[in-house]
Amino acid sequence: MDHLQHLKEVVLLVMVMGMMSRSSGAVARGSMRMVDGVNKEGPFLGIVVPNSFEMNPLLQTPSFVPNETLPYLDIAGRRFRIGRLENEKVIIVMTGLSMLNAGITTELLLTQFNVKGVLHYGIAGNANPNLQIGDVTIPQYWAHSGLWNWQRFGDGPSTELAFESDGDYTRKIGYLNITSFNDHTSNGKADQNLLNNVWYQPEEIFPVDGVPEVRQHAFWVPVNKHYFTVSKKIKSLKLGQCVNSTCLPRAPMVVRVERGVSANVFLDNSAYRQFLYSKFNATAIDMESASIALVCRQHKMPFIAIRSLSDLAGGGSAVSNEASIFASLAVQNAVDVLLSSYKFSLAFSSFYASLLLKSQGIEKLNIYYANPVVLHTFAGCRGITTVASPISIAFMGLKLFGEHNAHARESVEDDEFGIIDIQLLNALQLEE
Repeated sequence: MDHLQHLKEVVLLVMVMGMMSRSSGAVARGSMRMVDGVNKEGPFLGIVVPNSFEMNPLLQTPSFVPNETLPYLDIAGRRFRIGRLENEKVIIVMTGLSMLNAGITTELLLTQFNVKGVLHYGIAGNANPNLQIGDVTIPQYWAHSGLWNWQRFGDGPSTELAFESDGDYTRKIGYLNITSFNDHTSNGKADQNLLNNVWYQPEEIFPVDGVPEVRQHAFWVPVNKHYFTVSKKIKSLKLGQCVNSTCLPRAPMVVRVERGVSANVFLDNSAYRQFLYSKFNATAIDMESASIALVCRQHKMPFIAIRSLSDLAGGGSAVSNEASIFASLAVQNAVDVLLSSYKFSLAFSSFYASLLLKSQGIEKLNIYYANPVVLHTFAGCRGITTVASPISIAFMGLKLFGEHNAHARESVEDDEFGIIDIQLLNALQLEE
């Protein structure tokens, strides 16, 4: 009898847990049906934004039109706004502060929705003394600079780190010697600094095309080459310089820079800012971009980040303490760059594709390709039909019907997101 009662209790517990999982999971059944309906209208361009202060100017622009039937979906505490930016189908989502929130939100975006690329924008601290508030940076690489191995006191650069021999940690990236910043003295003598060194570490990643539970490592994560190339063409874009009657010393500009870094740290310290610039040549400093880059890297999803500079981190410039005045201008400049880069990308790709077809006497071109960036490049161009093809990630095929036959290949080493490498389409190979 006791055994039967125990069995009933176990069955009841399992039933309760089942009902809880159905009603309290990350995505409810009703939401999943709506997600399926949304995805049938895709693919979408994902736009990821840190907070409402940065997102609202985009939502308020006439270029953004919410979907009339379903303007948004709420999933796991995030609101995914569905609509169009000009003629582009987009899903806009706010992450919230920090690497964790940015990573979770991007993972939800990529796993739940039919997305072909991710554009991220916002404001950032600046580590580059040659730039100013309002300048909009587009880094080519992003790194998470907050994953450390903190070395024990007494050990030095030549000392192997704990668990380094197991492959868990490395000394290849470099370290911060905290003793170098020790300026405290007692009785005329420098105090002994027990904090020693912190060594920067790469993230462990598990790409979708890798072996499950077999880790890879990534520190500097590149943005998509196609997106980065297109961004070069908008460097002459005119950006806002004044807030009411208060103006910056010069007109802000769009600058492609080498590197940006992210960590769960609000950086308001000039010494560390100078270290990041001298050590890593980092310009933009924020708390989200590298997390989004890492998630996109693992999903093989095209990604780029646009960060408008809101201050010189830690102070030190004539306008460094006026971030509160120019923060709204910095956000608007980032939005303007996002809109311009998007429009230019479509126009540029379509224009050159049309010229190329005309020069070859081709009136119709069918492209079978698995790479979302390539499909996006040609989609909408007159005379071109694009069809996604589930070809392996190691080798992707492109077939031209009629008298023209060729192939496209992907080299994972040279370009994670694909290379067009055929004579007929050479005109679309843009120089960086």
